[in-house]
Amino acid sequence: MPLTAYQMALGRLLAVNRSEDSYLAGGAAILAQPNTQRYSQDLDYFHDTPERVASAYEADRDLLVSHGYRVEPELAQPGYIRAIVRRGEAATKVEWAHDSTWRFMPVIESEAFGYELHPIDLAINKVLALAGRDEPRDLLDTLYCHEQVLELGPQIWAAAGKDPGFSPLSLLDLLLRRGRVRLEDVTRLHLSEPVDLMALKTRWLGALADAEVFVRTRPPEEAGCLYYDTEAGRFVNPDRAKAGSVVPHFGAPGGVLPRIVGSADE
Repeated sequence: MPLTAYQMALGRLLAVNRSEDSYLAGGAAILAQPNTQRYSQDLDYFHDTPERVASAYEADRDLLVSHGYRVEPELAQPGYIRAIVRRGEAATKVEWAHDSTWRFMPVIESEAFGYELHPIDLAINKVLALAGRDEPRDLLDTLYCHEQVLELGPQIWAAAGKDPGFSPLSLLDLLLRRGRVRLEDVTRLHLSEPVDLMALKTRWLGALADAEVFVRTRPPEEAGCLYYDTEAGRFVNPDRAKAGSVVPHFGAPGGVLPRIVGSADE
């Protein structure tokens, strides 16, 4: 669980102020899961409107100060605030940001953090981030989500629904250009264990090869959807699921729970 003890304590304190329109997201929410490899540089909180960013920051700042933390703003603009939060020798960056309400799943309640973005939306956001910037941290997170949340191909397929400016093939083309990681790139990251660059490259190329097969063989009219296995109760690669048990799942403002096929739908 590569969040520092300080970040975990901070997240637990701020949990009281979280809600369905103010929730933990970004790399920190991914890295709070078991078996992740890198430590997060910050805590990211997403909000449904710019106004909510401002009110959440004020509430969090007041709560932190009342518990002995120092909040040092670095940047404040409509829809985005960044600050360093210190206590004693410990410090971390915290960001409050506006994000679209369009997502595949509703946010989830979290015992540790109050509310968090659903893992499937975290994964798809990370794919879109990696498509837009060649950052080693995004590559590590994307591979983690590929191996632990959902295969890369179905993520790319769904990400075109989150950002209609992309098609699955245009996203794949951008991702094919990523993954050129050098030793000096990873030494800048705070990792729980060393990275084997050759093994990392092999894993990434394998994920891309499978993803290319997937996006080139799916029905074009379904582009932008996830696939939910109603028997397994999770999102899947439909090519590896039991025939007849998988239904398309499209996103919507606020997210939507998967449709379960049964007698009520017949």
